[in-house]
Amino acid sequence: MAVAAKNIPAPDLVPVRRALLSVFDKTGLIDFARALAAAGVELVSTGGTAKAIAEAGMAVRDVSDLTGFPEIMDGRVKTLHPSVHGALLGVRDDPEHAAAMRDHGIEPIDLVVSNLYPFEDVRRSGAAYASIVENIDIGGPAMIRASAKNHAYVAIVTDPEDYASVLNALEMNFGSLSLDFRKKLAAKAFARTASYDAAISGWFAEALEVEHPTWRAFGGRLDQVMRYGENPHQSAGFYVDGDKRPGVATARQLQGKQLSYNNINDTDAAFELVGEFDPGRSATVAIIKHANPCGVAEGASLKAAYAKAFACDPVSAFGGIVAMNRTLDAEAAEEIVKTFTEVIIAPGASEEAIGIVAAKKNLRLLVTGGLPDPRAAGSTVKSVSGGLLVQGRDNAVVDDLDLKVVTRRAPTPAEMADLKFAFRIAKHVKSNAIIYVRDGATVGIGAGQMSRVDSSRIAARKALDAAEAAGLAEPLTKNSVVASDAFFPFADGLLSAIEAGATAVIQPGGSMRDDDVVAAADAHGIAMVFTGVRHFRH
Repeated sequence: MAVAAKNIPAPDLVPVRRALLSVFDKTGLIDFARALAAAGVELVSTGGTAKAIAEAGMAVRDVSDLTGFPEIMDGRVKTLHPSVHGALLGVRDDPEHAAAMRDHGIEPIDLVVSNLYPFEDVRRSGAAYASIVENIDIGGPAMIRASAKNHAYVAIVTDPEDYASVLNALEMNFGSLSLDFRKKLAAKAFARTASYDAAISGWFAEALEVEHPTWRAFGGRLDQVMRYGENPHQSAGFYVDGDKRPGVATARQLQGKQLSYNNINDTDAAFELVGEFDPGRSATVAIIKHANPCGVAEGASLKAAYAKAFACDPVSAFGGIVAMNRTLDAEAAEEIVKTFTEVIIAPGASEEAIGIVAAKKNLRLLVTGGLPDPRAAGSTVKSVSGGLLVQGRDNAVVDDLDLKVVTRRAPTPAEMADLKFAFRIAKHVKSNAIIYVRDGATVGIGAGQMSRVDSSRIAARKALDAAEAAGLAEPLTKNSVVASDAFFPFADGLLSAIEAGATAVIQPGGSMRDDDVVAAADAHGIAMVFTGVRHFRH
């Protein structure tokens, strides 16, 4: 049964006479405390926060003076006391609450400034179990939630970025804060503790190797509000969860206008793809459109790789996202800016390259400082009506798989290199995926079709179009290899690839008709390799 409310109306303006400050992140603390003190607000504080305020020359009352009890257990217990929580939770216009506060000498607190132990940062640092546990804040969330619940009388500030707006509101209201303002602070406070608890519960699940806990929570911090989502009539915001995996969320934007919803989605897809390719082996460039690659290639240089990737589908490359696995250099930059491009993302960029890209004021340039690890564990989340689908990241890498030649003819070393290249890309193409590769470059990509035969034909058709545009006598799918993200359920998809000119195939295998498909390959003298691993990407 729900707890009944007494329906006592909350006052609009509440004067701020006493503030409790207890923060781990002391960014802006001294200036904020000084402004509060100058406004006649009594400062109450704890531990290191009180010391910092006192050393700055301000009068500050220690919380133990309120509680009559010292901090104990290395500071684990300091604000967990009725004199603090009574001061935060008391409904001041409720006669029974007011009497209890008087009887127990509880002085009201009007403003709480609290941020939390850096659990998320310590967790990501790889610290020992005991250190991570010690950085689970208890008193902070308790104070924050108590203050937020009683926002009718108490203002709660959890973010140093809000200090300026609090001071401005106090000035505008002659030392008081409005109910609407307190509600907004409370909403942000509850969101912060929810995100904090989500991080803790997620860590425990990992530590205990529980893949699917009974209750699952995800948290993040708003990074930017976008003009719109996938379409102009949809609103959108970008939230970051603190994961340091190199990519669009952690990248530094050197120039260009704000990234859109679609830009972020496509740029993430592009950079995850190039993360599959070791920069020590070769330069690799991927051009992405609508989260699918329209060209991927490796070469002796980024410029060479870009030219090969672009040649795969020059029409689709217009307005695309370009990702690379090495530092962007001037030669590559000069080539890329010749075509309208939305975003360039790379581990780094030379000063000369930055200058070249700067001539295109709307072109976004992102640098990440590294590449994502394709083998790393992690989770992906997709919303559905009424719930969330959560799964482990697809971290299977073709170099780690037990490849099995199933045809009479084995692939040549050159074919095997291209087959592995193609299967890396298949992992990042929407199903049904068909990828033709020749000499370390895609020459035809079919993505997202309901039939694998259609994907084969679309990829071959695109190769024909590219050949015509380049003035070639025949499409580059002739003497290419082909990768399929999942098994061929019938031989027709394979026969379509053979018709396009493929000489070798890599696919997961596992169909009830594998024998028919292998027989068709043998009948045409092509090589086929089974990976045993599927790469559906919906």
